[in-house]
Amino acid sequence: MRTALVIGTGLIGTSAALALSQRGVTVHLVDHDPEQARTAAALGAGTDGPPEGPVDLAIVAAPPAHVAGVLADVMERGVARGYIDVASVKGGPRRELEQRGLDLSAYIGTHPMSGREKSGPLAAGADLFEGRPWVLTPTRDTDTEVLNLALELVSHCRAVPVVMDADAHDRAVALVSHMPHLVAGLVAARLEHAEEAAVRLCGQGIRDVTRIAASDPRMWIDILSANPGPVADLLTDIGADLEETVRSLRALQSSDEDKRRKGSTGIEDVLRRGNAGQIRVPGKHGSAPRAYEVVAVLIDDQPGQLARIFADAGRAGVNIEDVRIEHATGQQAGLVQLMVEPKAAPVLTAALRERGWSIRQ
Repeated sequence: MRTALVIGTGLIGTSAALALSQRGVTVHLVDHDPEQARTAAALGAGTDGPPEGPVDLAIVAAPPAHVAGVLADVMERGVARGYIDVASVKGGPRRELEQRGLDLSAYIGTHPMSGREKSGPLAAGADLFEGRPWVLTPTRDTDTEVLNLALELVSHCRAVPVVMDADAHDRAVALVSHMPHLVAGLVAARLEHAEEAAVRLCGQGIRDVTRIAASDPRMWIDILSANPGPVADLLTDIGADLEETVRSLRALQSSDEDKRRKGSTGIEDVLRRGNAGQIRVPGKHGSAPRAYEVVAVLIDDQPGQLARIFADAGRAGVNIEDVRIEHATGQQAGLVQLMVEPKAAPVLTAALRERGWSIRQ
């Protein structure tokens, strides 16, 4: 691939353009808002000038509701040898293109499974897709050259290609992305009018659950409007679970010992099912999840503290597998949780103590 046209210079489009530009591909940028395309160009994502002729690959990074229309326009004009989109829903756009009677041999639907809570070109980065799954949904009609162009794009972005059926993809993202976002929003909505004294007690747990609720609602309306059925089905199942959980909690309030016992069994059941599901979430690098020991270190909220901890861990020969930071409420301090291999935990604990760090048991 030598040339590409990126249509839509938001987070995903600009990030892909940055990755391609850094690998020597000449990228042309187009957006319905010319100022946004100019911003992406100023960041080094490419040029906002039009290509002189057909490019190798056109990448449509428009909202799901507009993908089919944009694709139809550029395909009818013959602006590229191959065409892809990066929308988070795949079945609907393809069916709409089929209904328009277009030859889809030069098209393949794709979806990079990566993003951020912030949108727009200023939030973009060439490393956004690194190590992340990038779904490709070819059909028997997909031209081999177009599939190879899509794979080359994924390689340039250092993502991991995953081939799926379009409708299977839509059901999957409803489960692992779209439904969780709505649930996070529902939980976060409980905080909107909560008493300030209660909100000040927020810890890492509520931050973890509500983090994705900070995303742009307008963007998510576009996404959910393109995949409402599978998401509604999942929320119906969750609603049934919630009703049963509420009944179990009410039973725990009863003075009848038998009802309390049944209520306890009901709560235990949902929590154990949660345990079983959480275990299936892939771990580091997409591998099976592993059990790590946590070494918790109290730190001041000062520049360079994390760098010092990582340097001291390196001197001790310990690899930090993961890290979480819990900030203390109302204080310039926090708790850094370092996840390490179980056998490395005592080594790291001793080394950090020796270097003056306060370890929390």
